[in-house]
Order: sequence, then C-alpha cells, then structure tokens
Amino acid sequence: MSFQPDLLQGKAALVTGGGTGICRGLSLALAAHGCDVAITSRRAEHLEPTRRELEALGVRALAVAGDVREPAAVDAAVTQTVDAFGRLDILVNGAAGNFLCRAEDLSPNAFGAVVDIDLKGTFHMCRAALPHLKKQGGVVLNISATLHYFGTAAQLHVSAAKAGVDALTRVLAVEWGEYGIRVNGIAPGPIADTEGVRRLLVGPAKDRVVEMTPLRRLGAIDDVSKAALYLCSDLASFVSGVTLVVDGGLWLTSSRMAEAWDAAVAAAKDRS
Repeated sequence: MSFQPDLLQGKAALVTGGGTGICRGLSLALAAHGCDVAITSRRAEHLEPTRRELEALGVRALAVAGDVREPAAVDAAVTQTVDAFGRLDILVNGAAGNFLCRAEDLSPNAFGAVVDIDLKGTFHMCRAALPHLKKQGGVVLNISATLHYFGTAAQLHVSAAKAGVDALTRVLAVEWGEYGIRVNGIAPGPIADTEGVRRLLVGPAKDRVVEMTPLRRLGAIDDVSKAALYLCSDLASFVSGVTLVVDGGLWLTSSRMAEAWDAAVAAAKDRS
C-alpha cells in the first residue's frame, strides 16, 4: 500500500516522542508525504539525528527538547512549532514510558510517572495545541495500546494510563468536532525493532507472542506509520473518535496472553 507523495503537502505536525522508535518512523512518514514536522523528547540527544533525516526529505524540520509532564515546556514546544511553520495541523501524542512491574511491587512514584507522561502529557499537549488547531481544523492522533483491553500482568500502570488516553480520545472527538478537529488513536501491538519490545519481551516471551498472534509475526514500524498516514490525512475526513488497533489480531487472543507476560516478568527478573 502506498500514498501519494503530496498527501500532506502544506501541513505542519508536532510529534511527541518523535526522536526514536515508533514515533520516529511516524515522523519520517509524515515528512515523506510533504508535511513539515517538529519533534519533541525529554532527551535532546535523541532529536538531532532524526531532525536531520526529516530535513533530508525536503521539508522543514524542528527539534524541541522538552518534557510533556511540564505544561510550560509543552506550551513552549507548541509556540516554537507555530513560529517555525506558521501553523499547526497535526498533533501526534507519542511520548510514553513503560516497564514490567507487578502491582504489588509498584510504588506510587512509579505508577504516577507513567500516568504523568502518557495520560497527563497527552492532555497537556492537546490543551496547548487547541487554539492553533481551531484556526483551520486539524487532527489529533494519540498513540495508545491494547494492554487494558484485558488484564495484563505487570502492566497496571500503563494499562491505567492508556485507558485514560482512549477516554480522552473519545471525549475530545465529541467536544472538538465542531471546530473541524478529528481526534483518533492508534493502539500498536508489539512492534519489532523498538525499545519497548527489547525491554519488555525478554526471554521466551517474544516467541510466545508471535505464536499467539493470528498473523504470526511482530508488527513493523511501517505498519503503524501507514495507519497514521491514513488517519492524519483527508482520506479519513469522516473518521473521529476511533482507536485503530494495529497488532495483527493479538488482542483477540487475550485469554492466552497471561503466560507470555509471566514469562517476560520471570526473564526480566533473571536478567536484573
């Protein structure tokens, strides 16, 4: 499947977590289809290599170091994006944190840190972007997960945060539709060549997840990027309030997932 190279020509996007992983690939896909792209991350060293890659695709690119947990930093990132590009059409909320930890071992600080990044960070970004998205209509794309669709051991913190993100997606789709703003989400499954898979699917857990996935493979970053291109473009002009699952059907086998996560937790303990 391919899209016209000018699919997003004249648009400007801000992608949180855009320096690495899934959101790096997503940022490059936006740029490859004509979109100017600003990327943010807490770690400045992750941004500049990706910014150069974006610029090499012939678009304007901006790197802004900042923490989505801090409203002042969020406001600054949005302001710098609009100052650089003159507009903001697409907001992608991809900043996230995760680790394996059973609920009984989860500290209040650890739980709060993930909620602060994933859920509160998404809220902060949406709030700051709204005045600019309202000017011409636009798109918000929230990166979620499927972990809260069933009881996922050792993932209480991110399950709670992403359930909140999905609720935010639906509510904002209702409230902001009158402004011509579409709000959607993508819930990726395990994606190969990402830090999340390297850290979370350790030991035999990776092979078990592949066996449980109806399509019998891990996802690719390109799978998520293509879904994002669709949702961010006018091809999805009548789609709002949806969280699109991109996981090869894995979430449908949830009754068998417990053994994979138990294996991952055990392997992580052995490695530490």
